[in-house]
Amino acid sequence: MSAAAAFPGRALDPALRARIEALHEEGRALFRKFDREVRREAFHPFMPADYGPIIDALLPFRDECRTFLEWGSATGVIAITADLLGFEAYGIEIDAQLVEIARDLARRHGSQARFAAGSMLPAGYEWRAASGDPRLGTIERGDPGYEQLGRTLSEFDLIYGYPWSGEDEMMRDLMRRHGADGGRLLLNGAGGIRVYEVREGELRSVS
Repeated sequence: MSAAAAFPGRALDPALRARIEALHEEGRALFRKFDREVRREAFHPFMPADYGPIIDALLPFRDECRTFLEWGSATGVIAITADLLGFEAYGIEIDAQLVEIARDLARRHGSQARFAAGSMLPAGYEWRAASGDPRLGTIERGDPGYEQLGRTLSEFDLIYGYPWSGEDEMMRDLMRRHGADGGRLLLNGAGGIRVYEVREGELRSVS
């Protein structure tokens, strides 16, 4: 295997890599500001992922997937990264203030990524863990964001989520029940980014 195949991000055009790295640095600065002004006053579920690995996580799907959705997109850094890499990218975020920040960030970085203020949960979705617990953790209910985007969850090829501990089971269930056959789910957790694929109504781990 070539070095480029093993580490696809290294083969990225240097100018594009520089654009994405500048985006990621601004994203970190935005979170530091948000942390000072919002999270120190009261709990807020927004915690940014490590942006570094996302390029290598997304590049292998550029030839297979066209549409990308970020669940809980916050300031939009991951969705904007996907757009700059060539995906038709979207984000759904329950906090309307963060959605405005994401839209402004997209404009300033020349991105066409689109963002909706609403819930990542489609209408009618009800969660119940294997234990019977229906609680959603930090995931808030609200009007679904999909209508604003003009798409249903099943119309996205690639979906990214960064769950708090214990919420990954719900995200997998949501993808299994509402994702497209052949759709991929990238879940970012303590062990890195794991990839799942929907096949015939089942969600299977593929990495």
